[in-house]
Amino acid sequence: MYRISALAHKVGLSRSTILYYEKLGLISSKRQANGYRNYSEQDVQQLKLLQQLQAGGLTLKECRACLEARIDRERLLQRLKVLDEEIAQKQKSRDLLCSMLGMTSMREWHQSIDKQAPLAHLNWLMKQGFSEKQALRLKWLSKDMNEHEQYMADFELIFEGLERLGPGDEIDSLQAINTIPVKSGELLDIGCGKGVVTILLAEQTQFSVTALDNDEYSLACLRESLDRKSQLGKVTAVCASMTDMSFSEHQFDVIWSEGSAYIMGVPQALEDWKPFIKEEGFLVFSDLVWLTESPENEVLKFWQQNYPDMVTVASRYQLIENAGYKIIDSFELSKQAWGNYLNPLTTKVKQLPQRDFTSQALEDIQSELEIHQKYLGQYGYQMFVLKKENKIRDNFRS
Repeated sequence: MYRISALAHKVGLSRSTILYYEKLGLISSKRQANGYRNYSEQDVQQLKLLQQLQAGGLTLKECRACLEARIDRERLLQRLKVLDEEIAQKQKSRDLLCSMLGMTSMREWHQSIDKQAPLAHLNWLMKQGFSEKQALRLKWLSKDMNEHEQYMADFELIFEGLERLGPGDEIDSLQAINTIPVKSGELLDIGCGKGVVTILLAEQTQFSVTALDNDEYSLACLRESLDRKSQLGKVTAVCASMTDMSFSEHQFDVIWSEGSAYIMGVPQALEDWKPFIKEEGFLVFSDLVWLTESPENEVLKFWQQNYPDMVTVASRYQLIENAGYKIIDSFELSKQAWGNYLNPLTTKVKQLPQRDFTSQALEDIQSELEIHQKYLGQYGYQMFVLKKENKIRDNFRS
């Protein structure tokens, strides 16, 4: 026989827990003449069996049912399902902690959170010590804080010596330029990169061009090109963020952005850049869009991971109208524009030994090239030439 303190010690439970179990009828004591409770070896074994059932994830009520009658198989199967779901959630939590400690990759987490809350994701990355430039590159390229530095070194090695980071062609840019009725004033080229389009704009128009990018190396390449072409007096290079520009309100007759509005999100770009455009000024941008309402599963999955905000041309038209712009022209970039990007990149990738890359950068580029080879045409780049609607009409529409 065991007194309650001895029983509690033997089974590793508190005195109050044993009294509660006795109140539920799971065990029973015998009262001595002096009022002390005594418990038998059967109570010890009953409690140990109860503990094993609880270790299986059963509630106390379910444990009692198992002790008092035959096992309810359906009840246990339901409990097993609940436990499997809890284990899966716990594993996700564990995986996240491991990745944040640098023990595993964070790519899936970054992709998921950027799809759900892109602005919060960007702000969080900057709080982790990344500059805005680094955070934006992490968000769109490496997608992994733990390998970002090596990934970007590999990425830059892949694109070293290449003129373009995305599709584009002079003929397409000139078509957009010729659509705009004004050819002089002030033009802002946002996300200019190494300045291929910047130089074209300076050569083909009378605009004073401000070239903005957050990569000082790219701007240095632009300045070298301008020196060779004697266009430096016409172009001003500014190293700054497209998300936080310090220009004057209504400063520019035209804002130009080929292939870079996606960085901050097209809806945000349309809203944030509008105050810098003169009344009835112009905005020209290109964006990756779906050219079909029913893309194949493989390509859909790829772009959902790499550009989840990609929509159809019709959806972009609706967004543009709602943002207070009038569409002057819109056209798909030419095959030559894609060739200017893909052909040099494909050649370069074939020359690079896989063993020289420790990050996933080369593998990601190879996957992108494979997608382009198989599915280009189900999506493409669309050029949009927009006119900012005046305030009177904006107020009337609202």
